[in-house]
Amino acid sequence: MNVQKNDDRGSYDAVVDGQVVGMIVYHRPRGDHRITLTHTIVDPAYRGRGIAARLVRHALDDIREQHLTVTNYCTFVADYIADHPEYRQLIDHRFPGHATVPDRPPREHPDDDARAVPDRG
Repeated sequence: MNVQKNDDRGSYDAVVDGQVVGMIVYHRPRGDHRITLTHTIVDPAYRGRGIAARLVRHALDDIREQHLTVTNYCTFVADYIADHPEYRQLIDHRFPGHATVPDRPPREHPDDDARAVPDRG
């Protein structure tokens, strides 16, 4: 699996054998210092393989390299950050989004992505 950033569509895409099997959808207004992560999607046939976790890690690393902050609406991303607290500083303090990062200790097996679905509310 590799991850490709698709600025035209506004997504980080997980690609397996030339096929997009998952993505994180984002929006970044031109010139803004923030990127809004809206949701994570993984094809049901590919769930449970850590694809969503690798997508989130790649996206957050890319966002950090660009010196951007995150406004988050994706609960999977929020849980990922709770399990990987080194990314907490990326959340924009003025505009954190509606999917707040849980204040809890990291889970034992944090990168299980079986629950990454298109829309969890």
